[in-house]
Amino acid sequence: MNTAIAEAEEPQAADKDLQAVHRLKTACSNIKAELGKVIVGQEEVVDQVLIAVITRSHALLVGVPGLAKTLLVSTLSQTLHLSFKRIQFTPDLMPSDITGTEVIYQDPATNERQFRFLKGPIFANMILADEINRTPPKTQAAMLEAMQERKITVAGTDFPLPDPFFVIATQNPIEQEGTYPLPEAQLDRFMFMILVDYPTGAEERQIMRMATGVAAARPQPVMSQEEILDLQQIVRRMPVAEHVYAYAERLVRVTRPKSPEALDFCKKWLTWGAGPRAGLNLIMAAKARAMLGGNYYVSCDDVAAMALPIFRHRMIPNFAAQCESVRPDDITRKILETVPKDGKLP
Repeated sequence: MNTAIAEAEEPQAADKDLQAVHRLKTACSNIKAELGKVIVGQEEVVDQVLIAVITRSHALLVGVPGLAKTLLVSTLSQTLHLSFKRIQFTPDLMPSDITGTEVIYQDPATNERQFRFLKGPIFANMILADEINRTPPKTQAAMLEAMQERKITVAGTDFPLPDPFFVIATQNPIEQEGTYPLPEAQLDRFMFMILVDYPTGAEERQIMRMATGVAAARPQPVMSQEEILDLQQIVRRMPVAEHVYAYAERLVRVTRPKSPEALDFCKKWLTWGAGPRAGLNLIMAAKARAMLGGNYYVSCDDVAAMALPIFRHRMIPNFAAQCESVRPDDITRKILETVPKDGKLP
């Protein structure tokens, strides 16, 4: 009897997941439409940020000032109906400015004094860590610890962060004087390093019209917190074929110059390759990309499409690569051209 009930429940669960994939594709189109009321272009950036959201991950945006990075994140929080806080990182920012601090509270009725914790801006669903490389390592470490543990500890008491919880950090690639670059081990905590580029000519004219004309319509919420949490679980349940796992594994292992599987140009140009977290993120991001496209399976093309923003901050070029002006993106593209998608399973 129990077996029959379980077999009947499995198709129902599968049907719900298929419906959820359809809902996500529709919601993604609606989200982009709402973002389009304020943001012009940047479709690839929006897709990658959405993938980070539905995979319960964090992302790092890198771009020069004025490319609407802050506006993108704040508008996305509105469309997802999430609480939003922006933290401007400066050299004098302290960890307690982010996490919160204890203060002495006096009860007006009894005059009794006690410590009370005042929550900092980290207690929001979506955090914009603006110019995270402009604050000292101690404050960076406090922020990144909260990202990983999804809680903070003050005076021996744990305070869980809200769920869902996402951090979108930004970095300015220019004006590096007086900055504190994130160590590679901390960069590895971000699923993506997303490059935000200049708009095209047509997009720039559209930005001028929108920014200098009548105020645009306010974006409307498209998804709820409960729907986001549900989608995060559905992404994890999405099946992946064994040959897709094998393709992702090969992409990661060939980057390690001391590994027997390393490609010759990786041995020539890299000091260190991508770690195990790169493979995990490749699979999770590929699942989310497939769902956003309305597909019910993950392909090697989905994995390959996610390689650039995942490998970008996880491969360390050596002096030879720097002399030849070879960037991590150049190496990743060469890897994608070299490693076959239809290779035999080991």
